[in-house]
Amino acid sequence: MQPTVFIVDDEEPIRDALSLLMRSVGLPTRVFPHPAAFLDDYQADWTGCLLLDVRMPHISGLELQDTLNERGCTLPVIFITGHGDVPMAVEAMRAGAVDFLQKPFNDEELIRRVQKALREDERQREVLAHTAEIRRRLEELTPRELELARRIVAGQANKVIAAELELSARTVELHRARIMQKMGARSLAQLVRMMLTVDPPANT
Repeated sequence: MQPTVFIVDDEEPIRDALSLLMRSVGLPTRVFPHPAAFLDDYQADWTGCLLLDVRMPHISGLELQDTLNERGCTLPVIFITGHGDVPMAVEAMRAGAVDFLQKPFNDEELIRRVQKALREDERQREVLAHTAEIRRRLEELTPRELELARRIVAGQANKVIAAELELSARTVELHRARIMQKMGARSLAQLVRMMLTVDPPANT
């Protein structure tokens, strides 16, 4: 699914105006009259950002945000409200919202913030994809290779690893070479960065 601006607002004129504004700059939109409708349709692979009204009947925008956080949703959230206040803004931002706008707002400013949120969503998904690839490569390591990789990342020298695991230095070198190959690491520094991203070294 291409990046989309998802709009959740209980007022139809607001939904229509926001959708028209987004489409005027070439941004696809999907509109929902209340949070329950959004949750019914929500798919984990959706990309884009979420324009969300704060005060709505039955389920508030903040409650929807909490539910999405529980589901692991990474869509950047921009709150829009005519009744905003500082404590509400702080609560929204603490829960992960990327922005908070109060009605009436400047159209160009909203577009700018939406485009920023879309860039953030793309960046975040690239990070998640990179992390998932590192995890996949880690799963290809044998238990012995994983143990050695953790020791290498912890800064242990080959001779120390060899002594503690009762291996020859040559065996450790061969394991190390296979680890580098399987992980696709071109240097020790790169291997360390990859391992620390998803698998902090165990205490040894």
